[in-house]
Amino acid sequence: MEKLIINGGIPLKGSVDINGAKNAAVAILPATVMAMTGKCVIENVPDIEDVHCLQRILKSLGCAVNKINENTLEIDSTDVNNFNACTDDVRRMRASYYFIGALLARFKKARVELPGGCPIGVRPIDQHIKGFEALGAEVTIEHGAVNVKADKLVGTNIFFDVVSVGATMNIMIAATLAEGLTVLENVAKEPHIVDLANFLNTMGADIKGAGTDVIKINGVKELKGCNYSVIPDQIEAGTFMIAAAATKGDVTINNVIPKHLESITAKLKEMGAIVDEGDDSVRVTVDKKLRPVNIKTAPYPGFPTDMQAQFMALTTIAEGTSTVTETVFENRFMHVAELRKMGAHIDIDNRQAIVEGMPRLHGAVVNATDLRAGAALVCAALTAEGRTEVGRLHHIDRGYDDFVGKLQRLGADIVRVDE
Repeated sequence: MEKLIINGGIPLKGSVDINGAKNAAVAILPATVMAMTGKCVIENVPDIEDVHCLQRILKSLGCAVNKINENTLEIDSTDVNNFNACTDDVRRMRASYYFIGALLARFKKARVELPGGCPIGVRPIDQHIKGFEALGAEVTIEHGAVNVKADKLVGTNIFFDVVSVGATMNIMIAATLAEGLTVLENVAKEPHIVDLANFLNTMGADIKGAGTDVIKINGVKELKGCNYSVIPDQIEAGTFMIAAAATKGDVTINNVIPKHLESITAKLKEMGAIVDEGDDSVRVTVDKKLRPVNIKTAPYPGFPTDMQAQFMALTTIAEGTSTVTETVFENRFMHVAELRKMGAHIDIDNRQAIVEGMPRLHGAVVNATDLRAGAALVCAALTAEGRTEVGRLHHIDRGYDDFVGKLQRLGADIVRVDE
């Protein structure tokens, strides 16, 4: 077990490079099992624990996985003949459910353990099941595993009952090798959905409309290996934007797509931060007291739920009362108890947090309760007076590549030590 020791109060200064998007990579890597010939060379893959889990799952299925460098993987799925993904790694992470769609598409059958992930609320896979069944698959859940099988997959029209990122991506993956046209309606529009579609198209798929309300997939007979680079991580970028603002620093965040950050940028500007956009960078500076703000999470292009905890940490030091409303996950306020240990004034009313800003937080011993909550506690600790210890780092390791090193290079007093 390890923990972070952070001495706060130091403005972050300098520049930081953002890695590939976690939420794109964790769907792209499972989709590589559909390449029947050739190798997939995936660049800009974040070096994070979720990716390490996926590498082990791919190997368990018979893929040859070669790490070309720190952020490039070569995956050869030519000889895969195993459609059972039932390992501890599958149970450990949420995104392992993308193997259901990928294995079903290639083998017309799959057995995948029910996924795990952060405990941020009930995240049913009913919309995934609805989509697989609409394509012609029979779905059963037995002994903690999802079993799907089909004589063949046939394109159809599917209207999702709720906007679901996971279901949109999983059904898009499966429909890629179905017979005929599949039309997905009421879909999610996040950047990583567009990235997955672009990757599949590079493999030889025929997908149009990703990023809009309707996605059309013309099934193809086979997919081949390809070279592809994952888009930058908007949540990692947003986290460093928050860290810069919280410490009243001056940080340039490189390798980003500014359009993907628009909802985050808008709220930072509303609070009084200065955000200058470049072609592939944003610079965040703060030279005055931050104003309060009201935030409500929503599917893209709305404010991302994955940035809610970090923004709440920032509102704790704003001058006035802010509200943070969570509409996506019902249990995503677990970080509130930890922020209170640092002196934050936060009241919870159902799915809304009322935050009364204060001049400064103070150091405390806290624990990450999930991935983004861990990042929020680090942001809070960077601005707090005194020493903060952040434990349960396995949550943070799931989604941030070299988080501590990047903060150190920006001037933060942060070290990782054994408990």
